[in-house]
Amino acid sequence: MAERAAIILAAGISRRMNTKLPKILHEVCGRPMLAYVLDACRQVGVGKLYVVVGYGGDQVRASFADSTDIVWVEQKEQRGTADAVMCCRGHLKDFEGETLVLCGDGPLIRAETLRTVIEKHEKENSAATLATAVLEDATGYGRIIRDAYGNIQGIVEHSDCNAEQLKIHEVNPSYYLFNNRILFEAAAKVRPDNVKNEYYLTDALSVIIGSGMKVIAVTAVRPEEAMSVNSRAQLSEAGKIMQRRIQQELMNNGVTIVDPDNTWIDARAEIGQDTVIEPFTYIHGVVKIGNGCRIGPFAYLRDGMENGPGSASSGPAEVKDGSVVSPCSAVRRENAGESLKKD
Repeated sequence: MAERAAIILAAGISRRMNTKLPKILHEVCGRPMLAYVLDACRQVGVGKLYVVVGYGGDQVRASFADSTDIVWVEQKEQRGTADAVMCCRGHLKDFEGETLVLCGDGPLIRAETLRTVIEKHEKENSAATLATAVLEDATGYGRIIRDAYGNIQGIVEHSDCNAEQLKIHEVNPSYYLFNNRILFEAAAKVRPDNVKNEYYLTDALSVIIGSGMKVIAVTAVRPEEAMSVNSRAQLSEAGKIMQRRIQQELMNNGVTIVDPDNTWIDARAEIGQDTVIEPFTYIHGVVKIGNGCRIGPFAYLRDGMENGPGSASSGPAEVKDGSVVSPCSAVRRENAGESLKKD
């Protein structure tokens, strides 16, 4: 098995989100968007993570200060995805393995999809492999151009598409795997010949195809996974999808969630077997709930609580096996008083 690295593109400014916070630090079910991408890479055996930052780089670094497997790379001027990749060249110029290139604003990424890409890449011994998605509404996405035999011929960004290309529903959600040496050779040849005057990584794929090397496009991305978060509305939608995943995994592991649509559970929460989560329960942060508990209805648990009314600690909330948490017992005393005053 080849060694594997990952370049995660996280330098952009999100004007549509109207925010001073770096986009990738906005939370989905309690965790920054970037955290999900990093975890997916770790789950498929990535040994080194190169995160390209720009706007708010210091904030991003501080948020992941405990992660020892991240190398931070700065893109001083945002000139496109191929330029961001080239910022990592000094770190990866002698690396002989495979390099994933992903976007940090895609929290719905799944490790299973990356495994499919890796397996296809290694089976076909290709120079580059990308995962594609088929969307009913492909607005904003680069279109996959194939020949009559189904071979990929290139990717055309939405803003550069002609009328016929805009009708294509197979899109590029930016899941790439490259032979590392070939990646940097191709990216160095990219020129900003497009409407935005940027250096596109998709053009590096065209360079590789034009040189006669094999490029594979496998339709492996579910429509929900293809969504990058570029607005507050998309952030909300990503949160809903992630919440369904969190609850489904808990239910598969033996937790009863009486009313999933009226329950919210943080991605960091741990809940034991045969615990029942009643409707209108909100669980936020690093909360640990034991086996056979009953939580709610109308319960609120969060970091800093211990089992019992009004008690608090600096660590995660702990609910011991067999506990029953009613609405009042799940509220910190100092906040309960403040809440009553406001009412």
